[in-house]
Amino acid sequence: MHRHRLFRHARTAAALAALATLTATPATPAAASAAPDVVAVDFAQRTGRVHGGATGMLYGLSDPGVPGDPLLAGARPRTIAQKAPDGDQHPNGDALVVADGYFAAGGEEIVIYMQDVYSQWPYENRGIDDYLAKVDTMVRKVVRERTRDKDKFVWVPFNEPDLIWYQNWSQVKEKFFSDWKAVFERIRSIDPEARIVGPNEAGYNAGRLRDFLTWAKGAPCAGDPEGNCLPDIMAWHELQRDKLASYRGHYEHYRAMERELGIEALPINIDEYGNRRDMSVPGQMIQWISLFEDTKVDADMAYWTYAGNLDDHAVRTRQANGGWWLLKWYADLTGQTVKATPPQVNAADTVQAVAAIDSTARRGTVLVGGGSEPVRLDVSGLHPAVFGERVDVVVSKTTWTGYEGDALKPPVIAARRVAVPEGGLQVDLPGGDVMAAYRVTIVPASGDSPAPDAPWTVSIEAESAALTSAQAFDQDTTANPQLYATSGKRDVGAMNRADSAVTFPVTVPRDGRYRLGVYQGANKAPGRHALFVDGVLNQIVQYSANLGWTYRGHTDVELGLTAGTHELSVRTSSDGANRLPGSDITLDKFDLTEVTGVERAAYPADEARLSGGARITRRAKGAAIELGGDARATFFVAAGEDGYHDLTFAYRARGRGELRVRVDGRVIRGLRATHPGEGSSRARVYLPAGISKIDVSGPARLELRELTTARVAQADAAVHRIEAEQAPRAGTANVVTVPATSGSNASAGAYAGNIGNGPGNTLTLPRPDGSGPGEYVLVVHYANADRNTGHPYNTDVVSRFLDISETGGTTTRGVFRHNYAWDNFWPQATPLTLSTGTGAIVLGNAAAYGPDIDRLELARLVLETDNRSRG
Repeated sequence: MHRHRLFRHARTAAALAALATLTATPATPAAASAAPDVVAVDFAQRTGRVHGGATGMLYGLSDPGVPGDPLLAGARPRTIAQKAPDGDQHPNGDALVVADGYFAAGGEEIVIYMQDVYSQWPYENRGIDDYLAKVDTMVRKVVRERTRDKDKFVWVPFNEPDLIWYQNWSQVKEKFFSDWKAVFERIRSIDPEARIVGPNEAGYNAGRLRDFLTWAKGAPCAGDPEGNCLPDIMAWHELQRDKLASYRGHYEHYRAMERELGIEALPINIDEYGNRRDMSVPGQMIQWISLFEDTKVDADMAYWTYAGNLDDHAVRTRQANGGWWLLKWYADLTGQTVKATPPQVNAADTVQAVAAIDSTARRGTVLVGGGSEPVRLDVSGLHPAVFGERVDVVVSKTTWTGYEGDALKPPVIAARRVAVPEGGLQVDLPGGDVMAAYRVTIVPASGDSPAPDAPWTVSIEAESAALTSAQAFDQDTTANPQLYATSGKRDVGAMNRADSAVTFPVTVPRDGRYRLGVYQGANKAPGRHALFVDGVLNQIVQYSANLGWTYRGHTDVELGLTAGTHELSVRTSSDGANRLPGSDITLDKFDLTEVTGVERAAYPADEARLSGGARITRRAKGAAIELGGDARATFFVAAGEDGYHDLTFAYRARGRGELRVRVDGRVIRGLRATHPGEGSSRARVYLPAGISKIDVSGPARLELRELTTARVAQADAAVHRIEAEQAPRAGTANVVTVPATSGSNASAGAYAGNIGNGPGNTLTLPRPDGSGPGEYVLVVHYANADRNTGHPYNTDVVSRFLDISETGGTTTRGVFRHNYAWDNFWPQATPLTLSTGTGAIVLGNAAAYGPDIDRLELARLVLETDNRSRG
C-alpha cells in the first residue's frame, strides 16, 4: 500500500510535514512518484449560479418506478429526453408515462423526441404529411393530459436530421426548412406557448447551423411571438471521445454566430453526449460535467444500453453504482460555481473539476477526477468571513463499481482540521485510479475534528493474476470508446474448461473478516465459481446474470483470513473435474476490503439537501440543520441488503416536539424530542437494498446534527418468508424445477411461473399470525427476461407488473424491471398498506404476464422506536 500526504498550507515550504495521510488503492511506482497534476481552485472568483444541468438523461426512465424514485431523486436530472406519447421506437420511456414520477423527484423539463413515434431506426420516412398527422396527435395529447404543466414539456421536431431524412444538405436544405416550418407551425397551432428544440443534429455542423439560423431568423412562422422560425432551445449532440476536447470550441463558435446574426442568446441543451465507456465511470463523467457546468447548459447523457437505468447509473431498480454517487454529489451543489483551472482545458481523458461555494451554508465543494496521476488542489480565496481562520476538510472518493455493481456511501479517505491564515490550502489526492472522482468539502471548523472512515482495501486486476486455461483480452476503451468500461482496459475470459482458474496472492494486515468483490460479466445467465483459499475450497460464488460479457456487475462474498499472505483462486470447478453451471464468466478485477463491523454510515448535516427555509448553523458542537415550520432536511441513504436498519437522528432541541420523518414518502411515527437539550431518536425500519430518501422536519429551532444508519441483521427474524412453490396457486400458475445445468440462484431449486395473463392466474401469500393492519414491505424475488428485439444497438427491455391485492383491502401495483434471465432472481420491494387483520395477499395481472417468482418476504415497515434525552 502507498501512503499519500493529503493536506498542506498553501504557500509554505515544501519541507512542511504532512497534515494528514490516507491509505490509497495501490498505485504503480511510476504513479506513486509522479509529479501531481495541479488544479487551481479560487473560491473568490465566482463564475455564476450553479446550473445543475449537466446530468440530464436520454431514456433514463422507462416506467413508473423504474428506476426507483429515491434513486431518481438523488441524481435529480434537470432535464430528461423521452419518446413521444405512444411512440413505437422503444417499448417504454413514454414521456407522459414517466412524467409524474420525474417531476415529483425534482425534475424540471422533459424533452420529447417526436420522431420516436416511428418504429424503425433510422426512422422510416413516410413523408411530411404522415409525420404532421402524428405531430398533431401527440401534441394534442400532452396539452389535454397535462393542462397544468404542459410548459414543462419541450418538443424536438427532428432528431439527427443530418443523418436521417436530410443528409445531403446541398440538395435537401430547402426541404428541411419547409418541413421545419410545417412542424413548427403545427405545434404552435395547438399550443401557442410550446417551446421547440432544434435543429438537434448528430454533431456540431457549423455550416448547416449557420444556414439554418439565417433562414429561421428571417422566415415567418405563424404562432411565433417574434414572427420567425427560430427554436426556443438550441440543441446538438456531442457523442465522441474527441468532443471532450472540442466542445468548448463549438460552444464559443455558436455563441459568436448568434451575436454575428443578431440572435439573442438561446438556452442550449446538448441532448446526447458521451460514449459507452463514459457511463457509470466517475472519472469519465466528471470531465463531461465540468464542460457543461462551466458553460451553463443543459445536457443529456446518451442512451446506449436500455431505458430505465439512468443511462447506466442504476443498479437493478433502486441501487446505486459508483457513477451515481458523482451524479448525486453534483446535484447537491448549491450557491455559485467558482473558477477551477485544470492543467489542460481542452484535452480528453485528463483531470477536470467543478467547484462551488455556498456562502449562506459557509461551504466550499470541489468535485475532481479523470486523471491517472496524483492531483494537487491549490485552493485559494477562502475568505475568513465565510470560512473563518480554521477549516475542516473532508475528502470522499467514489470509483467505478461496474454497471451493475452496487456502491454504498463513498468512504471518507482523508479528513483534517487545518488553519488557513492566508485563505489558502493545498490538498493532495492519490493517483493510480483513473476511474475515480473525489469530493472535497471545506467548511469552518466546528465540533469534533473530522476523521476518515475508509477501511483497508486492495485491488487486483484479473489479467495480472496467474491464469490457468483462461485468456486475457484487450478492452481498449481509448481506441474504441463504444466498448463498455473495463478496469485496466483488459479482462479475463475463456473460462470454459474444468481447470480454468484465476489465482493471485493477497497480504492482509490483521486477522479478521474480509469482503472479496468480484467484478464479472455473466452473459445473460446466472452462474457460479468456486473460491479456493490457500488451496482449499472456501465457498461457491453465486453470480447474477448480466447484460453481456463486458457489462460488468460485481459480487461480494465474505471470508475469514489470518494476518499475512494468502493465495486466492477463482475456479470454474470445485472438484477439478466438473465445471460448475454457468461458469464461463469474464473476470475484470477483485477488491479485497476489511469488514470492520456491522454496516454503518453517518450522514452529517452538510450532506443533507435543504428546503422550506432550513439552514445550516455552525456552533461549538458542530454543524446542524435548523428546522421548524416547513423547513426540511433530505438525506439519501444507502443499504447494502434488504432488511432492518436503525435510523438514528441526533439533535439539540429547544423544547419538546415531534420529529416528522418520512422514509421514501412513508410516515415514521413515534419520534420526538422529549426534553430540551441534546437528544436522539431512533427508528428500526425495513430498508430495501439500495437508496432510500429520508425527509426530516421538526419543531421550531430544533438543530439536527446527523443521521446515522446501522444494519440490524438479527431483527430480520421478524420477516415472514415463503417459497413461491409452497404458496397457494391458481389458474395457470405452476411450479418450475430448475435443471441441474442451470446456474440459477433460485433459493430452493424451484420457482412459480405463468402468473398473470388472466384474472385467475395468481399466487397467494397467506397472512402470518400477528400481521394486522399497518405499513409493510413486500419483497418479491423475481425473474423477468422479457424484451423486444430488432433495434441496432439499444436493448429494448420490458418491465412486467403485478397487481398485489389484499383480500378485503386495496390493490397496489408492483413493477419488476428486466433482469436478463428467466432463472435469475432479484429482490424487488413494494410498499403495502394493509387494512385488514387476516386478508391474504394475492399476486396477479389480469392483462399481461407477470414475472416468475422464487420467494416472497413480508416485513413490517417499522419494528420499534425510541427517544433519548441527554440534557
